[in-house]
Amino acid sequence: MPKLNIAGFVEDTVVEGPGRRFALWVQGCHRRCAGCCNPGMLDFVPKTIVDASWVCDRIEASRCANGIEGVTFLGGEPMLQAEGLSEVARFCRERALSVMVFSGYTLEELEAEELPFAAELLQNTDVLVDGAFDAARPERERHWVGSANQRFHYLTGFYGSGIERDPRFPHGFELRFRTDGTVLANGFPWEPTGSFGQNGDDRRKPQGVQTWPR
Repeated sequence: MPKLNIAGFVEDTVVEGPGRRFALWVQGCHRRCAGCCNPGMLDFVPKTIVDASWVCDRIEASRCANGIEGVTFLGGEPMLQAEGLSEVARFCRERALSVMVFSGYTLEELEAEELPFAAELLQNTDVLVDGAFDAARPERERHWVGSANQRFHYLTGFYGSGIERDPRFPHGFELRFRTDGTVLANGFPWEPTGSFGQNGDDRRKPQGVQTWPR
């Protein structure tokens, strides 16, 4: 299987898409959106290089241990690592796991630019969330997205349209306290002054996988 350059992963989360999910963040993105939630994932530098099969093994372990219903690919830009992710997505679909992908590219751009293996990844994607983060248009109603321009595309019938507004799904963030003294955060916290941010602008800013020493 092809290689993947990953920035991080969470084996069991409820804030990165519908239901319990395995979330994977990839390293590298061409876009430099102002207020990007994951600035450390933008540069094209080696972080953790693994075979796609290694990711598949971790997903299968989580499916058995945690009963996850799907996987979510974030970044960074997943479409720039579509070869490896398409293999992982195919693996997931064969096991009846849903696949959700967050991309800074719009669907129209993906169809026009013909990025290598992007079509294969889309063929194995149930929900595509597209569009670059726009800090001037914060999203305050829908789950999982940071700005109002970002769109949900339901590419299969796995989920009905409108899950991004479904009150059954949590709307928030998670903290994991590790034994090495670091804290892992993921999800979408609100940022009132003095909490979870430095700008104090009292708007929601999406957060990816980050660690802080306690």
